[in-house]
Amino acid sequence: MNHPAAVTPPTPDWSQTALGDAASWPSSLRLTIDILLNSPQAMLLMWGPQQIMVYNEAYAALIGLPSLRPPGGNVPSMQPAAWSWNSAALAPVREGRSLSYRGCTLPLWRDGRMEQQALDLYYTPVKDSDGVAGILCTLALARPAAAADNQAPLRLLVVEDNNDARYLVCETLRALGHEVEAVASGEEALPMLGQQQFDVLFTDVSLPGMSGVDLARQALQQRPELAILFASGYGDELTRHLEFPAQSLQKPYDIEQLQAMLEHIATTLRAG
Repeated sequence: MNHPAAVTPPTPDWSQTALGDAASWPSSLRLTIDILLNSPQAMLLMWGPQQIMVYNEAYAALIGLPSLRPPGGNVPSMQPAAWSWNSAALAPVREGRSLSYRGCTLPLWRDGRMEQQALDLYYTPVKDSDGVAGILCTLALARPAAAADNQAPLRLLVVEDNNDARYLVCETLRALGHEVEAVASGEEALPMLGQQQFDVLFTDVSLPGMSGVDLARQALQQRPELAILFASGYGDELTRHLEFPAQSLQKPYDIEQLQAMLEHIATTLRAG
């Protein structure tokens, strides 16, 4: 059976944009743009004091303006609606906090005219050595209001030491409508579990220092009602030998598997 060959899009010539030669970019900008350009989610990045705009194909398709040509890389002549809808909304993001806004009405271009559409917006600060240098916005059509408790958003603490993986899973979870905090180690996670209320601990098994399994054991001592979800190379082989209840996703997993697992966890939590 013949499989279609993978198509790699050409690398943009960033030197012709306001961002300049990519060789001079900070690592946080390179990582963010790599994720943005390869994500199926609509994403828009505003970078630097000039507010240079970078976006992906999914964003251009969602917004629908004929003039949008991904990946951008220039100062916009007019602020995108994801920024201009509420000038005060992004102040906490500029201070380093991730925020989400549900059901914001923004204009989209459809069939030759502007229409108002409810969107969910997820804002993530992007930092360099001097602090917050940019803001990444992920956009999605607004999810219907939850008709039952098991459709309500979950609050997750993600523990993942790999920067790329942590960033991507958090954006995916937010796009699925959940509330997310993230840290890089079990040692960072435990104080947060004691101070904040979470529904789910979603942790990699292999972490530097404290393992994900040891983290889960200690977390359950603080929060016995906490649902445990592992990302593991061992699949359910791991969870069959634990003395506490846990679910496991085998790496690499896809969005559909993650969503199905979270729906199962939500149903179990609400039933309990």
